[in-house]
Parts: sequence; structure tokens; C-alpha cells
Amino acid sequence: MLVYLNGQYRPAREATISVLDRGFVFGDGVYEVWRVVHGRIFEAERHQARLQRGLSELRIVRPKEASLDGITSIAERLLRENVLGGEATVYVEITRGMAPRTHYFPPADTAPTMLVMASAFTPSDARFTGTRVITQPDVRWLRCDLKTIQLLPNVLARQAATEAGASEAIFVRDGVVTEGTHTTVFAVIDGVLRTHPANHLVLPGVTREVVLELAGEADLPVRETAIGIDELPNATELFLSGTTTDITPVLRVDDRVIGNGAPGPVARALLERLLDRMGLTTTAPISARG
Repeated sequence: MLVYLNGQYRPAREATISVLDRGFVFGDGVYEVWRVVHGRIFEAERHQARLQRGLSELRIVRPKEASLDGITSIAERLLRENVLGGEATVYVEITRGMAPRTHYFPPADTAPTMLVMASAFTPSDARFTGTRVITQPDVRWLRCDLKTIQLLPNVLARQAATEAGASEAIFVRDGVVTEGTHTTVFAVIDGVLRTHPANHLVLPGVTREVVLELAGEADLPVRETAIGIDELPNATELFLSGTTTDITPVLRVDDRVIGNGAPGPVARALLERLLDRMGLTTTAPISARG
């Protein structure tokens, strides 16, 4: 697999960084994942804006090639040379760069490290059939609105889900659902579509923004209000959204069945609208129809 690293295209096995890179030593960096459909980067501007905000908040100077045009050009070459037709993802990571290990910032002229990878992607049939999740305590830091590479709590929670036979873990902080390890959580309660407000406790998901737009177009009542864990028994639907998740209904949380235990009409309608916006089929594959 060909990747891009600091101005050069190399086979992945030959692309290396220094052991003194601050991303490796401190997790001092940000990342972004773009969805590619039919060779087109979906919601490119929104992803780019989130990447730029993360760099600004961490005070990492953006490499000149990390503009939207620059990333698009790099992505197109990687997609072409790696022969990635159909659907794919593009991963971009930017760290503060290589410097002696100190907790304070290195000199201002330290060059950031920039990595870009493209990978084939196959969406899950769970978008149509639904999935199971577990809850986990939200022990993350208080700047979850930044897409940093410090993901150890997410990794541990996602592993707990895997060991429990679930596909995702949703975090609970002070009695309310915040988000999943890599997803936004939505619920339909008393006929209203709800999700956690976009503050420092959750990542401002790009797909989250699109779902809220689609809900508005469908005249669905929406409130950006946190979902109490004690409200889940009243939820008629629960679903996840994300760049690689699209909209995936949740049928069970821990040992609790949501609604009637089947994908609900709101999730189905929003998924259809989302896939249409992406230029994808809205018909469930045979394997997902039962």
C-alpha cells in the first residue's frame, strides 16, 4: 500500500517516523477520516474545517499541503495508485513533529509530521439490520470536541464491546449518554429526535451535522438535548451515526431491548436520505433482508 508521509509517497512498510515524534511520545496531534464514494470525498469541506479547528486549538501549524486542495490531490493519487475504486476512506494525521522530549512545545520552526493513507472500505449490513451496543463510563478528558490521536479510552471501551459481542460502546458521564467510541448517538423519545449538544464533551460529528440537516428537511422534531441513561426505556429508537457507520439502528443496549427490537422508521428514513445524498443505493443487500 502506498502512503504519503512528509512530502513523499512510499510503500507503507517503508514509511517511518522518528521515535521522538511527539505524536508517538505524547499523542500530540490530530487526525481526520474522509469517506470516499465513487471517487468523490464526501462532505470534504466539513471534514477540512474540523481538521483545521483541531490544529488551531492545539496550536499546531498546518502544513501547506494540508489545505483542502492539497489533501484532495494527495488522496486522488493514493486512490488511483492503490487501485481503490468504489468506496474507500482517507486518513490524515498531523502531529507537532519530531523534537526532544519535553512537555512544553518545541521551537516554533519544528516541522509537523503529516501522514495520509487511503484504504478500501465496505459498509456494514448493520445499517439495515441493526446492532447491539454496551455502555461504558466516560473517563475521557474534557476536550472531546477535538479529534486528537489520544484514543486510549476509546480503544479500551471498543475492546470491551468486542469481548461482549457488541459492535460499539457508548459512553455515559454523570448519568447521560455522551457519544460512542467513534459515533454519535441519537434517540427518538416522545416523538422527538435527540442527541447530545455539540459542546466540549462530544466530537462535532460531520455525519451528525448531516443527520440534523436531513431531519430538518424531513420536518422531524429535533432537540440537541442530552439523553439520560434512565430515559433509554422510553426510547422508541436509538441509532448511531458516523463517517464509516452512516446511520446504524441500535436494537439492544447492554441487556435492554430498544423499542420493539427492530430498526425503526426514523432511522430507516434518515438512512435512505443519507445514502441518497452520498449517491449510494438505498436498497438493503440480500444478506441484510433476511
